[in-house]
This record gives sequence, structure tokens and C-alpha cells, in this order.
Amino acid sequence: MTQSVGRNRDTPLEARILAIFAIVAATSLVAGLGGLISQSEADAWYLQLEKAPGTPPGVVFAIVWPTLYTLMTIGAILAWNGAGSWRGADGAMGIYFAQLAANLGWSALFFHLHRPLAALIDLCVLLILTGLMITEFARHSRIAGQLQAPYLAWLGFAFYLNLWVVLRNPGSAF
Repeated sequence: MTQSVGRNRDTPLEARILAIFAIVAATSLVAGLGGLISQSEADAWYLQLEKAPGTPPGVVFAIVWPTLYTLMTIGAILAWNGAGSWRGADGAMGIYFAQLAANLGWSALFFHLHRPLAALIDLCVLLILTGLMITEFARHSRIAGQLQAPYLAWLGFAFYLNLWVVLRNPGSAF
């Protein structure tokens, strides 16, 4: 049973549904785990840190991150669909899942392990992966790449916040 959707007209509907489910499930898992790990209002270590000017209140993070994860998910689905198959999108999807792992790694390093310097290094890797992801997504769907611009901008802001913590809280950096 096939229906024409994008370049996936030769891919069975069941395979397309499974691909979309895998993307949504992986992204939701990372979002959920990251949210659990980074509940900063309840973290005494985080509360005592000297934070950067412009550090938003927790409610902002609770609005921004679900929005960014939604844009990531939509972009990944559009890129996969534009490529026509997992094989066609393997570069884009590989980078997508790698950046999800780095994203979750940052939360674990910063909030769970209290290692802001290691988290900053992870964030550098995440920024590179996100730039590569945008490039790969755009190869398959211009819109998929463009949807990641807010994520890249937010990661740049996160870099500033994380760097400030490392520089202004030397005893907490390692």
C-alpha cells in the first residue's frame, strides 16, 4: 500500500509512519529526559551559581525548549521525507540523532554531574553538529533547514550562559 507524499511515493505507508514515529519518539525521549535532568529551580548547586546577565527565568526555558524540540522534529520529518528514504537521508538523520545525544549529554553534564566546563565542550560539539544538521536538512528540504535557525540561535545564547558560569564560578567548573 503506497501513496504519493513528497519523494516517498515508492515507500510503503507503514514504513513512512514508522519513520515518523521513530523521529518523534527519539526526540520526545531526549526532551523528556533533558527536562527531568535540568529542573534547575530544585537544584541547590545551580541556584548558588553566579549566572550571566540576561539569564532567563525557568519559565522561559519551559516555553523555549518544547518549541525547539517541535521545530527539530518537524525539520527531521521534512528532511527524511524530502530524501525519500532512510538510506537517502542517512547523513541528515545520523547527524540529527547525534545532536540529540549531545543535547541530552549537555543536560547531564551541566545539571546532573555539575560539570559546566565539560558541558561547555559538549555544547561546542552540539553547535557544530547543529550547523551540519542544518546543512544536511537543507539538502533535502530548504524549510527543514530553516526551521533549525531558532535552535542554533538558542544554542549560541546557551554558549554565552554556560561560558559565564565557567568563568565566574571557577570552583564549580570542574
